Amino acid sequence: MKCLTFSSAALLCGVLTASAQETTEAAAVNQTKFLEIVAAGGVMMYPLALISVVGVVLVLLYLLTIRRNAVVSDRFMNNAEAMIRKRDYLGLVAYCHRQNESMARVTQKTLDFFTKYPGASFGDVREVAEAEGSRQAGLLSSRITYLADIGSIAPMVGLLGTVLGMIKSFLQISEFAGVKQMQLAAGVSEALITTAAGLFIGIPALVFYSLFRGRVQKYIAELEAASTHLMALLHTQVEHQKPLERDAHSSSQRAREDYAMPVPSPLGGDRPDLHGI
Repeated sequence: MKCLTFSSAALLCGVLTASAQETTEAAAVNQTKFLEIVAAGGVMMYPLALISVVGVVLVLLYLLTIRRNAVVSDRFMNNAEAMIRKRDYLGLVAYCHRQNESMARVTQKTLDFFTKYPGASFGDVREVAEAEGSRQAGLLSSRITYLADIGSIAPMVGLLGTVLGMIKSFLQISEFAGVKQMQLAAGVSEALITTAAGLFIGIPALVFYSLFRGRVQKYIAELEAASTHLMALLHTQVEHQKPLERDAHSSSQRAREDYAMPVPSPLGGDRPDLHGI
């Protein structure tokens, strides 16, 4: 019985070892075939490889940087509202300098203009905010266009490899009197491989571009809404401050007028009791 158990265990170990060896050999063969296919693509596989690396780096970078907190965050909005209600505009400018958000850049530019030119109308302040908001939206949109460029360039590079491969095939045809299939195989395979590689790079790049474009448009809409909210709050504070300033100015003017008003002297005027003195 023990001999039968040991024999079964040995047989099972042998089967598992053989299966592992077959799996390793199959993986090595597949890897070798893949490398051979890449090598058969010709010289255009090198720029395609470079484009693919750039595309992967851009996708990872956008996944880390294109976030809502990098455009407008709830924490910044709460702090900005509190400072505007307290009319601490210089403190809010200093706070914006320490924040790395698109909304912080819009608020900073707006309050810089508002504090440097207190006599400017609120329409001018609103135009400054709109201009900076448009600039930040353009920066967000222009960043992701590189993925669209990769999605367009990679298939074109693959098409160039296809043209080169077909030219190679026709040159081989012209060198020999009869068409030989084995001699044409290299050029045709090179043409097909580069086309497939270009599409393999371009299609995912366009897919990620579509995803990031939707995300950027959503964040731009939130940036516009947040800018409008802060501008309305700032306008409200400015309108509330104007009556207070007018009242203070009127009070000070009345005080100056009362102080400057001459007081009649008791010794002045026509006093008959002083006649003849």
